[in-house]
Amino acid sequence: MKKRILLLTTGGTIASGETGNGLAPVLTPADILQYVQEFAEICEVVPCEVCSIDSTNMDAAYWLLLANKIRENYVDYDAFVVCHGTDTMAYTAAALSYLIQNSGKPIVFTGAQKSLLSEITDARKNLHDSILCALDDRSCDVMVVFNGNIIAGTRAKKTATFSYDAFSSINFPVIGKIQDEVVLYYIENKGKGGVRFYDTMDRKVFLLKLTPGLSVEIIDAILELYDCIIVEGFGVGGLPEHLNKAFTEAMKRYQPYEKILIMSTQVTYEGSSMDTYVVGKAAKDNLPFLETYDMTLEAVFAKIMWILGLHITDRAEIEKLFYKKINFDIFRNE
Repeated sequence: MKKRILLLTTGGTIASGETGNGLAPVLTPADILQYVQEFAEICEVVPCEVCSIDSTNMDAAYWLLLANKIRENYVDYDAFVVCHGTDTMAYTAAALSYLIQNSGKPIVFTGAQKSLLSEITDARKNLHDSILCALDDRSCDVMVVFNGNIIAGTRAKKTATFSYDAFSSINFPVIGKIQDEVVLYYIENKGKGGVRFYDTMDRKVFLLKLTPGLSVEIIDAILELYDCIIVEGFGVGGLPEHLNKAFTEAMKRYQPYEKILIMSTQVTYEGSSMDTYVVGKAAKDNLPFLETYDMTLEAVFAKIMWILGLHITDRAEIEKLFYKKINFDIFRNE
């Protein structure tokens, strides 16, 4: 029996054309389907439009819409391929890793740096490779397929704006490659079976990028409006003394579970280590910081939105879920 693949389209460069004012999505799901006709004899690919947007406009509402569309069709299809714009694809792949956990069926994200309509493009290869990956019996869970690489959905990051090799796997090896029409897996995902879907996310998460001399005046305003602040610190992570004091005073007004602080790093590779320097250890001793360690910023952002969306009032449970390994997102305890 032929496998059935649901091809979910969201717009992005892969579906774009020239409008006179720049590129914008113009291709319909039926148009995109024409580029995978080589698979017609071995599988059934069914197109479905979720949205048609530049991925700059992607947000949590679309993540939930996409996850729900997969949930509605999960029983009827063997695999899912998502065509997505590259600019926020890492965020969406991470979000779906938390909204759809332990999927025995593959959920493959792909996109392109050039449109399917372009004469010279990476779009056709990426789309073709994604179908190949989706058809492989070993494939499961959320992943990104781009330029021949298979990257866990929680480890992808866009690291080039124009090159075809646009996505890197951060602090974790690529889990496989697609070469000469062959899917090669280096790391086996053992999480097959028992899929679990979630349908809520807390969108009140703020990313605060430290800059030298950042004013303390914004701390109270951010905490008033947001449930979580992810601090993107320098180096391995830490707070300047004046910000440490400001956060310490501000956090006294809240219960431990009401406002979550997370320390991340502005450095792409090798992660955080707050215990290394005085400025990091002092912040960790004074404040209830969770630490990202080797997680990507995209995964941290999506993960805490998922956790806070569960409306947990036990700080210890929030921390336990934050450090729980999901789709290869963290290896702190290994």
